[in-house]
Formats: sequence, structure tokens, C-alpha cells
Amino acid sequence: MAEPNYTFLPEERPIFPGAPYSPRLSPLHRWVYGVSAIVLALASGLGNALITTNIFSIAGDMGLYVTEANILLAVFVAFNATANLLLVKARIQLGIPICMHVILGTLIAGELIALAHPTFGTAVLARAISGVASGGLTTMALYSLFQVFPLRMRPIALVVGFSLPQLAVPIARLVPLDTVAFHHWAGVHVIELALALASWALINLVPLPPTDRTKAFQVWDAVTIALALAGMLLGCTALALGRFYWWTEAPWLGWMLAASLLLLGAVFFHEDRRAQPLLQIRWFGTADILLIAAISFTVRIALTEQTYAAVGLLSLGGLTNDQLHELFTAVLVAMILGIAIAAWLAKPERLLPMMMVSALIIALGAWLDTHATSETRAPQLVISQSLLGIGASLFLGPALLFGIAKVRERGPTHLVSFVVLFSTTQNLGGLAGASLLGSIQTIRQRTHAQILADSMSLGDPLVAERLATTARQLTPSLPDAASATAQAGARLGAALQAQANVLAFNDTFWVVALVSVSLAAFLAVVILIQEGRRLRARPAIGAPS
Repeated sequence: MAEPNYTFLPEERPIFPGAPYSPRLSPLHRWVYGVSAIVLALASGLGNALITTNIFSIAGDMGLYVTEANILLAVFVAFNATANLLLVKARIQLGIPICMHVILGTLIAGELIALAHPTFGTAVLARAISGVASGGLTTMALYSLFQVFPLRMRPIALVVGFSLPQLAVPIARLVPLDTVAFHHWAGVHVIELALALASWALINLVPLPPTDRTKAFQVWDAVTIALALAGMLLGCTALALGRFYWWTEAPWLGWMLAASLLLLGAVFFHEDRRAQPLLQIRWFGTADILLIAAISFTVRIALTEQTYAAVGLLSLGGLTNDQLHELFTAVLVAMILGIAIAAWLAKPERLLPMMMVSALIIALGAWLDTHATSETRAPQLVISQSLLGIGASLFLGPALLFGIAKVRERGPTHLVSFVVLFSTTQNLGGLAGASLLGSIQTIRQRTHAQILADSMSLGDPLVAERLATTARQLTPSLPDAASATAQAGARLGAALQAQANVLAFNDTFWVVALVSVSLAAFLAVVILIQEGRRLRARPAIGAPS
């Protein structure tokens, strides 16, 4: 590809506008592109994963409430979900090199500002820039993998390319807390800065093949992007903060959600009436696209069982990321195995069955977790969380291939629409999942605490004996009998709350298991309906042709 007179064959042309050509390369070049893809994939998501997995510690170190720290997550998701509205057309019109230099240059500047002046405001700025950059880096990782695999193995490149960024979460769990926690969490910015610089070096040292450039932007695209970004910011912020301020006790949450829906509705209204829309709104209403959107969103919600519920359960025992390394090493290995299985099995006729199996695997992992107790620790969750890791990897690739097949049926004008839809379901689904499971856990914790409190009575001999035993144990440090008795009661109350929390987390595991089983059953019905249609459409044996 470095040869000035290289002639591209027709089959080496890009599948979609903005994608690079796929020339014949030597094995060494393919290996180099493979390494580049891994670095770019980690650069796209590791920084946000480090914040997500350490959110409570970050809040304390930066002098923030946990609710304020969650705004960092909301800002990243909002900008990441809408980034492709801009980036897909930018690559078509400007080309990949210009787009990536602008994105990475802005990201590097944002991280340097956050390092030089560590405040909440600069952290929000860095999250916003990182959200946009993540969308571009994910696509760059995919395009690099296009150069690794032969053309006949392009589906494998798609599966692996979109799955690699998902490895950022278990990898973030393996990063020691001290590495990222120093000086107002400067470690997060240092890691993101290092990955951005490495990405910059790679796209210059190992440039992608050229692309076909053409005019793509229209003036009215700016209106769509502005409305969508404002709507996503309001909606994501409300989802991130709702379970902390509580949905029914903060009227402004409702106003934010209402305004978000109004703005996003305006996007749909605006796009539906354009002669050359950025988003194919009516296509979103077709059965296949509604199916893939609903499935992707539901599975992404279910997968927050791992990032929120399972980790939340272990946090009750005082565990931090540094005590979870063995667990998430197993999850990382499981996810890599899942990617390999998905790449090996992915065929057009297998996509829906693979998604169904993925939902069943997630359901099994969640069901295993429903047996958790206050004594449950990381080793007891290795099998269940590994199953969730396999399920996540086994779902993403087939879901993407299913959608890409529908795009190819309609043509390149539908590419932006699908990329935006898929990225939104994944980003918004993760945020909504944490919000939903967190709300369920809070409600069930209060319910279980009330039930446990009602079942206890000071007249119960067992309760009285426990209080007396605890009071006697406290007597050496609290000679006053009244103080010892009060402290014993407080400890019993704390134990009650801890047990209520464990039971509430078990309820969230049940919710995930039931949702996943229901999704698998729904997919089974869809598969049977499609198979029935295929059989009816097949000509009868012996019938005239």
C-alpha cells in the first residue's frame, strides 16, 4: 500500500463510504495492523472504564458527592452516543487522517488541561472530548482489523473489531488503585493521554490505506447534531442521578427527562422531513431494526448485572478493585473466549440463534448469583461472572452483523443511522441498566429491611441474647452499660441493613435472570416464525419450476 503505483482491485474497494481500501499486505504488515487495532480499541474505552469501576473512590478523592461524580459518566455517554452523527460524515468528506488528527489532538489537549488544572470542570471537559474520541477510535480499531483479515473473513473482522473495546472494563478492574488514584485521580488522565499519544503515533507510523472522499455534510446536519446532543445530555444526566436524588422526590428529574424526549422528538421530526436526511427515521420503524434495537438495549441492561450488581455485592464486604483481580482476570479470559467463539460461529443463518444462546448464558450466570449470602466473596462469583463475560462477547458480534446486513440491503445512506442506533443502545443501555438495577436494589433493600425489622422483637430471647453478648464484648472499651447496650443495638441494626442489602442484590440478580430468559424465549419465537416462513416459501418437491 506504500507503493505509489499500487492498483487496487475491484474487490479491495471499501464496503461503505469513508472506510479504507483493503490492499494485499504481507504477514508482517497484518501483524502490525493487529497490534494497532488493540491499542486503538483500548484507547477508545479504558479511560471511561477506569472511572466507571472506581467511581466511589474518585468522588471522595476529588471532594465530590457520588452524584456529582456520576455526571462524568453521563457526559461521556451523551457525547459518545451522538459522536457518530458527526464522525461518519466527517470521514466521508475529509478522510480518515484529518479526522483522527483533529480528534486525537483535541483529546490530548483536553487531558493536558485536566492534568494541569484538576477541577470538576476540566474533568467534565475531558469526559466530553473522550466521548467523541471514543467513537472515532473504535471505528479506527475496526478499520485496522480490516487490514488483518482477508476479504473473505471480513465478518470475523467486524465481530472482533467491535468486541475489542468491551475488554476495557475487565482490564480496568485489573489496574491497581494506586496507579490511578494519585493527585486527584491524575492517573486516569495520564493513562488516557498515553493511549492517545500511542494512537497518534500508530496512525502516523502505520497509516490506513486511502478512502474515497466525497461531499457529505449539509447545513441542516448541524441542527440535528445540536438537538440530539442536548437531548442526550439531559436524558443521560437524569438517568445517572435519578437513583441518588430519587425519581419521585426531585421534580427536576422529570422535567429533564421530558425536555430530553422533546428534543429527541424534534430530531425525529426534523429528519423525517428532510430530502436527504442524516438519519433514516422511517427505517427505524421497520420490524428488523426495532428488533435489533430492542434486543441490543435489553441485553446491555442485563449486562450491568456484572458492572453494578455483582461488584456492588462484593463492595458490601469492603472489597475494592485490588481484591478483585483474580475474578476479573477470569472474566477477561472468558470474554476473549467469547469473542473467538462468536468469530468462529458467526454466519447469517446463525445470528439470531447465537443471540438467543447469549441471553440464556447471561440468564444462567445471573441465576447462579441469586444464591449469594453475606459470606459471598469474589471466588464464589468466578463461574457466574465468566458466563456473563462469554454471553456479552457472544452477543455483540452477531447483533452487529445482523444490523450491517440490513444496512447493505438498503445502501450506504443508512450507515449513519445504524451506527448511531447501535452505539446509542449500547451506551444508553449501560447507563439505564445501572439506573434500573440501582433503583430496584434500593426499593428491595428498604422492603427487606422493614421485613427483617418487623420480624425482630426485643422480647425475642435470641435477639435479647445477641444484644447482651455484644454489649458484654464492648464493656472493656465502653464501661458505661447504657452506652454498651446502645452500641450493641446499633451494631445489630447495621447487620440487619447489610443482610437487607444482600437480599436486595439477590432480587436484582433474579430480575436480570428473568429478563434474559424472557428475551431468549422471544428470540426463539422469532426464529420459529422466520423458519416457518422460509419453509413455506420453499417450492414443494416435484412442483413445476
